[in-house]
Amino acid sequence: MPSTITRGQRFVLAAVCAVAVSTIYAIQPVLESAGGELGLAGPELGRLVAAGQLGYFAGLVLLVPLGDILDRRTLIVGHLILTGTGAAITSLAPGGVAAGAGLALAGLFAVVVQITVAYVAATSPPGERGRNIGTVTSGVVLGILGVRLLAGVLGDSLGWRSVYAVLAVLCLALALLARLTLHPDVRPARARYRDVLATAGRLVATDRLLLGRGLIAFFLFASFGTLWSGLALPLGAAPWHFGTTVIGLFGLAGLIGAVAAARAGSWADAGHAHAVTGWSLALLAVSWTLTAWTSPGLWPLIAGVVLLDFAVQAVHVSNQHLLTAAHPERSSSVIGAYMAFYSLGSALGATTTTAAYAAAGWRASCLLGAAYAVAALAVWALTRRTSAFPRRAASGDASVRHFGEVLRSDRGTPAQQQPIQVVVAVTAAAQRSPRRGHAAVRRAARRALGRGPCGPCWSRGGSAGQWPR
Repeated sequence: MPSTITRGQRFVLAAVCAVAVSTIYAIQPVLESAGGELGLAGPELGRLVAAGQLGYFAGLVLLVPLGDILDRRTLIVGHLILTGTGAAITSLAPGGVAAGAGLALAGLFAVVVQITVAYVAATSPPGERGRNIGTVTSGVVLGILGVRLLAGVLGDSLGWRSVYAVLAVLCLALALLARLTLHPDVRPARARYRDVLATAGRLVATDRLLLGRGLIAFFLFASFGTLWSGLALPLGAAPWHFGTTVIGLFGLAGLIGAVAAARAGSWADAGHAHAVTGWSLALLAVSWTLTAWTSPGLWPLIAGVVLLDFAVQAVHVSNQHLLTAAHPERSSSVIGAYMAFYSLGSALGATTTTAAYAAAGWRASCLLGAAYAVAALAVWALTRRTSAFPRRAASGDASVRHFGEVLRSDRGTPAQQQPIQVVVAVTAAAQRSPRRGHAAVRRAARRALGRGPCGPCWSRGGSAGQWPR
């Protein structure tokens, strides 16, 4: 049963997300200095960034589904240790091959972020799930943006290797802290790994909510990657000529927006996840009109960064809340599949922003980022009915509880009333007819009960009483 997550546990879980994701993005601010020391140049530098991203994508597909099989606390601890091992290998690497291997290992097990989100979803009461997910996932954005500042300062003062040495120590410390402070999250039934992977694949192909929210995430993080993978280009060029440390300070503007969006989880708990998604995506598109202005001053750019990161975090939290509420027993697989869209979108944004900047400057990159935002908004508009399902399912759950209580009190034991068939029928009806609410639930339950020994009187009405309205 879900139990309340304490403030201290939320802090630990947010820190796990921040540090783990930092191992993937820490190489970007120090890429040039790392390449010079490792003997890499030109296209070879891109391989260092790609190594971590490819490892992360493989982890999303192969490792995250383990959270639906094994104790997630154990997975969090083990993944943190192996992520720290990858960071340590990177910090000690004598050449580019070893550094790439370390980054790939760190990226592979940095999917502890998704295991952590699934842990939070599984152990939170329904009324607190959105708030807790919002708090913990804010650590992801804090890590992505904050590590730019950390890497800039440490890279300029102690060298790029110190960045990964610090991250390795933090991973190991958090592994110990997680083991001591988190409650076990043992799976109620042991599923086979192969079956869990197959289920995740079927969900991507058949689940409209997952596909819709995944496509939103794809374009959302393509827009996000367009900003943060390309922002150093105009800031490092004329007339600013900023160095690594100063460019890293712009991550603070993003942190302000990400922290402000922590309320998105509470809005989702109140049933507003769909509306929050819509106006946040519109805000994301508008933010690019400010981000495009880099002269004569940088205040419009800073304001645009704050708005962009607020919008991205609000949509990201809403997406994960809807998905974990719709699939509570398969939250790890669902989040892993969802984050695969995130990973591909981030890679698309990082690749295309540099090409756009090289072709037509920063304004072209901003136009591209705005186009990705508009595409996400279009997907949201086209999938409104599907996205509304979890909220409506809540009212369906009330109907299920109501007729369940009546049946248990008046019609014998649950074993005599086919509870499994009823639940299956009700769930299928709610998925097929998300906008019909209680009516679809009642019709499905009548049909299911009508097949049992006491069903006819309930499906048609009779001496035992009418169906509860």
